[in-house]
This record gives sequence, C-alpha cells and structure tokens, in this order.
Amino acid sequence: MAEAAPLYDTYSRAPLRFERGEGVWLITETGERYLDFGAGVAVTSVGHSHPHVVGALKDQAEKVWHLSNIYEIPGQERFAKRLTDATFADKVFFTNSGAEALECAIKTARRYQYSKGHPERFHIITFEGAFHGRTLATIAAGGQEKYLEGFGPKMPGFDQVPFGDIEAVRAAITDATAGILLEPVQGEGGIRPATTEFMKALRELCDENGLLLILDEVQSGVGRTGKLFAHEWSGVTPDIMAVAKGIGGGFPLGACLATAEAASGMKAGTHGSTYGGNPLAMAVGNAVLDVILEEGFLRHVNDVALVFRQGLASLKDRFPDVIEDIRGEGLMLGVKAAVPSTELLQAIRAANLLAIPAGDNVIRLLPPLVVTADEAREGLARLERAAEGVRAKAKKTA
Repeated sequence: MAEAAPLYDTYSRAPLRFERGEGVWLITETGERYLDFGAGVAVTSVGHSHPHVVGALKDQAEKVWHLSNIYEIPGQERFAKRLTDATFADKVFFTNSGAEALECAIKTARRYQYSKGHPERFHIITFEGAFHGRTLATIAAGGQEKYLEGFGPKMPGFDQVPFGDIEAVRAAITDATAGILLEPVQGEGGIRPATTEFMKALRELCDENGLLLILDEVQSGVGRTGKLFAHEWSGVTPDIMAVAKGIGGGFPLGACLATAEAASGMKAGTHGSTYGGNPLAMAVGNAVLDVILEEGFLRHVNDVALVFRQGLASLKDRFPDVIEDIRGEGLMLGVKAAVPSTELLQAIRAANLLAIPAGDNVIRLLPPLVVTADEAREGLARLERAAEGVRAKAKKTA
C-alpha cells in the first residue's frame, strides 16, 4: 500500500513540479517550459525572479527579517506613504494575505460604526458570486455554499444580493447596515466587472445612508486592469480597500487602506498582526511598487491587453463551439467556455500554457504584467492549438 501523503487533502493539484521561473516562464524539474498565464492566481505581478525584487529581498535578508509591530519599521512608513500618495487612502494596515486584509477591512467598517455610537450597525452587504477569502468571516462574506459547508453556523452580519442589482442593494439596507463590500471585478466568480453606473450608484447609496464603501481589490489591484486599482476606471473612490496578491509579487503581503475618517475607530490595541508589515515584506513590496509605478508601466499593460483582446476576439469568432465569451479588463481576462471548462483547461495545459479556472465555466488568463506583446501572441497561439484540440476531440466522440 502506498504511503499516505503527509499534506492535508484540500487541493487537487496538477501533476507539475516547477523548479524555477524566468519572467513569464516556468520551468519544470525535467526542463519543460510553460508559459505562465496564471501568475500564481494574479500574484507574480512583475514576473518570476525579477532582478530588482530579488535584489531587494537579498539586501534585506542580510539585515533583519522580523521585528514585530512592537517597534517602528521604517519600510512600513515608506511603503504606506507611497500607497497613500497614489490612492484615496490616508491610512494603511499591513497584513500577510488577502483574507487578512479583508478581515481588517470588515473590522474597520464595524469599528467605525461602533465608534460613532452605532454598535447595532455591523451588517455588510455583499454580492452573489463573490470570493473574499477562506477565513470564517470571509467565507460568510462570500456566501458560497461550497465554502461554507461543514464549518458550523455561518457567521452573522453578511447579507448577499445579486451582483449588479442596485435595487436589491437598496432594499437590503437596514438600520443594522454598516457598509457595502464589492469586488470591482469578480475574479473567482468568473471575471465579471461591475459597471461604472453600478459603482457610482453604490457610492451614492453609501453617502446617503452613512455607510462605508469597501472594495476588495485583492485580485484586480496593483495594475492588473490597466489602472493602479480597478475602481479608478469608474471614477469612484472607496472608504476602505483590501489589497494583496500582486502587491507582493509572490511574497506573502496584503494591506488594508482607508480614509482617516473610516479608520478613526481603529485605536491602539483594536487590531494587530505578528508578521504583518515585517521588514522582508516591506522591502519586497517597495521594490514591486518601484516597478509598477515606473513611468509607462501601466501604458504597457494596456497596450499588451489590447493585443490579447483582439486575439481572443478572433479566437471566439473562429471557435464558437469552444469559446462562448471573452470578459475582463486589462490583463484580468476570462474565457467563458462553450464546453466544460475543465476540458479546455486540460487542452491549454497540454499546450504548455498555464491558466486558472473560475466560476461560471470561465478560465482566467492572468499573465504577469511584464508580459510582452510577442509573449501574448505566443500564448494566443497556444490557446488556439488548445481550441483546435478540443474541437477535434468533440468531432471524434460525436
């Protein structure tokens, strides 16, 4: 009998073992090269082994790794100042992950209402199809049964409504509502962008009712959609925003950003993190930001995104039996399959291209933001081969 694996059985892993990465490429232990259009689920924003980021990590590793927030950490102050200068925010709390950033965002919203004399206002309106993390609070916020099942009673205080339905949002607001939590582009839910009209209507509802607008930009932020953050396309600013994934370029790093008013209830002792904002993370985060904020970087993202959109539109036209729809913004793209998405994903992987599954029968294309136009075209060629393979297989079984 084979020895049982020592790991939890919580993942269905692909039988691939990668040894190293170079830019948008991953190389297996046996030397096979794969074009990485998954980027660790939108994490490796500046590609694998970016020399500037690697250099920053090495330099800091020779100084100090960890201090805890008992002491001042200069890298935190510098990173927070750069983030607030570039966004709506006045305050930043650093975390290790997106789920932790969302936990901080939820606590910030609840604490704000409490500090204003409204402890009864702790409910957050969220949206069907959302994904906000795997903690008990964030699975309750997401509301998806497959993540809630078997973990006891759903944590109270989250009210789901249909995505994009402003009248449902309006009807869900009560005297117990503290805020509204939204992904500007639903990632796990199938690359579904919120419209500008919906974003503006949410902002107006929050202003009219004394609510906080909380945005989850864990997947859509840090240049992924062609703006520094996806909400910028709508011209709407939130009160609180959770960020992670691409902000660390592969190093575990998240952040909760807020206006001074929204963060006013978070006094000393109300929240904390042992590892959040440690010197290693701050060195990497600042290095990633160096790359993302460089002049012309976001223009590059939009230029390459145009190559992708044109190529994907062509594939949709030529393979309507395989590709039903193309979605997304910038380099946060979704291919809605006309066949079971698992079949298309298997064919994509067979073409040595990596992509990420999502809800609504969608496959996500989330390449590192440093991807070139030529690499985009190579990825499109591999996706075309995958579509041809799916079509040929369907004809054989017909």
